[in-house]
Amino acid sequence: VAVAGALLKNGTIRGSILISLLHTADWQIGRVFSQFEPDDAAALFEARFAVVERLASIATEQSVDAVLVAGDVFDAQTVTEKTIRRLFNAMGGFTGAWVLMPGNHDAALAESVWTHACRLGAIPANVIVCLEPKPVVVAGKFTLLPAPLTQRHTYADLTEWFSTDASGDALPRIGLAHGSVQGILSEDIDSANPIAAGRAQGVGLVYLALGDWHGTKCVDDRTWYAGTPETDRFKANDSGQALLVSIESVGAPPVVVAMPTGKFRWRQIEQHLAVDSDVDGLVDMLNSAGSDDVLQVRVSGTCNLAGHRKLIAALGAARANARAVVWDSTELRLEPTEDDILGLRADGFVGEVLQDLRAEQNGAEAELARDAMLALARILDAHGPRSGAGA
Repeated sequence: VAVAGALLKNGTIRGSILISLLHTADWQIGRVFSQFEPDDAAALFEARFAVVERLASIATEQSVDAVLVAGDVFDAQTVTEKTIRRLFNAMGGFTGAWVLMPGNHDAALAESVWTHACRLGAIPANVIVCLEPKPVVVAGKFTLLPAPLTQRHTYADLTEWFSTDASGDALPRIGLAHGSVQGILSEDIDSANPIAAGRAQGVGLVYLALGDWHGTKCVDDRTWYAGTPETDRFKANDSGQALLVSIESVGAPPVVVAMPTGKFRWRQIEQHLAVDSDVDGLVDMLNSAGSDDVLQVRVSGTCNLAGHRKLIAALGAARANARAVVWDSTELRLEPTEDDILGLRADGFVGEVLQDLRAEQNGAEAELARDAMLALARILDAHGPRSGAGA
């Protein structure tokens, strides 16, 4: 990204630094991954605690002044006491200042996950939770202007108060907000929790740390989305990292360094099958799956029975090798070849049924017909070559 505050991959911040920050967001601790099998969902759930531990290690290694978490610390207001306590335990590796702010998933309601955490006495002394829009001096180095959400959705810009801040100190000012910067999404999308474009420059912020996007994104040279530190969706948006921010002077744009933090790689594979080589290509992709891969595979087009056997064998291996695989073949049509049918020795009545099911894939019950054809083929395979006459 060619901006004044350049994004340096895997770099370190050097030189004279006025303020050093680790910017992160969208932890969504306690998220339940119900679309996956139970053991996979459990591993993805645990990964969100592990990445907080990695963030604490990075903050310590880089000697940052503070870690800023721009909303959606928790996934829901109803997370358990155990989850709340585990989150604050995971933060223990960094003893400097942590600044947490509610987002749309964990808004600062009258009764919320935050009031629960306060009653438990679970929030450590070095953790600042911003439940109100008022200035907070952090580490004696800067004044933080937070815009916490007090309800899940609002259509007012909660960062407007930044322009009327009357804190009176002479410290550099940094904003913290959770929502959608105007002008980024398509005009026909009605975005909740809006943030005015140019807010940082308009009110003299040295940096505006944002959450809600789930991917790393530079809005302007003083405004960034950090993204979630552990990828949680099938979308190519530069997630799975945090931002190391160096502010060398009030007048200079910050230097922003992307720090890889995530463990799992979420990959979406969409393959349209038409010829045998398409099947072989998809098999190769499935065979390349590693233990940190989370795959969503969508298959469409046509495939013969021999090709389908290859796919199912590769899918079984991928499910054993990868962390998780979500398979969707609802748009795949089976086209048995004459060799397929001869190989099954499905003559007579059984052969007629197989041909009928093949034709019914053009109708309203296409998926049912395809599944029935597969079931019949599996039965014939299991019992070996046999005649369908008199069955």
